[in-house]
Amino acid sequence: MAVALMALGGCTSAARGTSAGDATNEVSGAARSPLVGSWHLLWLELPGPDGALRRTTDAKGSLIYTPTGQVSVQVMYASASVTPSSGPVQYAQGGYEGSFGEYVVDESTRTVTHRYDGANVRSLLGQDVPRRYELTGRRLVLRSTRPDEHWAVTWERY
Repeated sequence: MAVALMALGGCTSAARGTSAGDATNEVSGAARSPLVGSWHLLWLELPGPDGALRRTTDAKGSLIYTPTGQVSVQVMYASASVTPSSGPVQYAQGGYEGSFGEYVVDESTRTVTHRYDGANVRSLLGQDVPRRYELTGRRLVLRSTRPDEHWAVTWERY
């Protein structure tokens, strides 16, 4: 279900924590990525037996993007035995999904790519995990960019 966590591809296309074409940094007071901040999980949308997305609130989570390009994602499902499987990639184990690393935002394609330095699912380490993002007010929706994964995670700013 790393749905809630994973980001998008192309960690080399932009500076860490910045938008493509925006090499300014937070220290100088320049513009920063609109993703920077702390987010809490509102709901997940996972495919049901018929393939249609169904909203669930049976999880709690936290997503943090720093101005220096670090990301941390934590999601705990209501039951350890109910770890969602929404595609070919395993993101959670034992009802828990946790990872941290670097991220890059490409505003032109509305994607964010996470590259994890640590994760409870070790096969994610060092992988580029691209996600399409939508920002509306205080809400952030992340979706996989993979054609074989169908899910969405909605976060809200703290």
